[in-house]
Amino acid sequence: MKILVIHTGGTIGMVQTDQGFAPKPGVVEAALTDLRPSFPGTTLNIKTLAPLIDSAHATFADWNRIAATIASEHDDHDGFVITHGTDTMAFTAAALCFALHGLHRPVVLTGSMIPLGLAESDGYSNLAAAIDAAQSSAAGVWVQFAGRLLHGARVRKVHSQNPNAFEDSASGQAPLFPATSLRLAVFGCPQITIQTVSPGGSGKAIAAALLASDGAVLRVFGAGTIPADPALKQGLLDAQTKGISIICVSQSPAGGVQLGAYAAGNALVELGVIDGRDATPEAAYAKLAYVLGLPKHERHASLARNLCGEMADQCI
Repeated sequence: MKILVIHTGGTIGMVQTDQGFAPKPGVVEAALTDLRPSFPGTTLNIKTLAPLIDSAHATFADWNRIAATIASEHDDHDGFVITHGTDTMAFTAAALCFALHGLHRPVVLTGSMIPLGLAESDGYSNLAAAIDAAQSSAAGVWVQFAGRLLHGARVRKVHSQNPNAFEDSASGQAPLFPATSLRLAVFGCPQITIQTVSPGGSGKAIAAALLASDGAVLRVFGAGTIPADPALKQGLLDAQTKGISIICVSQSPAGGVQLGAYAAGNALVELGVIDGRDATPEAAYAKLAYVLGLPKHERHASLARNLCGEMADQCI
């Protein structure tokens, strides 16, 4: 059994500096050396992606380099562990679901809330559990954190400090983009915005953001309603005319969107906004980044379709 640990940065490998915690080479590498005796019969390799980053600085290019590393090592390893910062881990997990078509290995993201160098760190337990998961889990992209294996396309960070910082929701589909063989989808550099409607909020500001973007995630009320703001409706109409892709998700953490259930959401249906059902904002954002790399005539249908378990066929 051969497992490749891909170290990207994040709290797990940080040390204290004059400016606060920052990534330092060698921290995760040393922890892996300590853990090797716990996994007899397993070869644990590590690849450090320089420069190491705080995940707040992650970009589409970082998603691409992680996915490309997995693709290049796919046939030589039985599983993968990615050490990653927690702030954008859910975005990266979802992005890898959309990028790695036909994945035949488990890919497990993990990290920690407290750096490995501190006595109370959760880093060793999370890293060890992720290595276990990379040996035994089904093919797909997962997040292993605080003793739980979570669906990579349906996970979200729900606490900024608690060690049990992540949750997911059930899915009937593995976190996997089906294909007969491994194929890598590369993210471009689209301009994507996430906009949240609010009572009395500026529809004019949201409209301006939509028109400055290639695509948008619109966080709507409840099961899919928006304010009766003429400026917002005009912005959605202008975005439709310009061919800007928009997917809406609910601000509620459970239940999802059901467009058309309320008259206050009819404008979304009329103007071609995609019903994101119960997708997380993170998954909707990563999905939009993937879809914007497709030919224009394929984008609408791909946004509406469940590609890798990111949304339920029916919300509950």
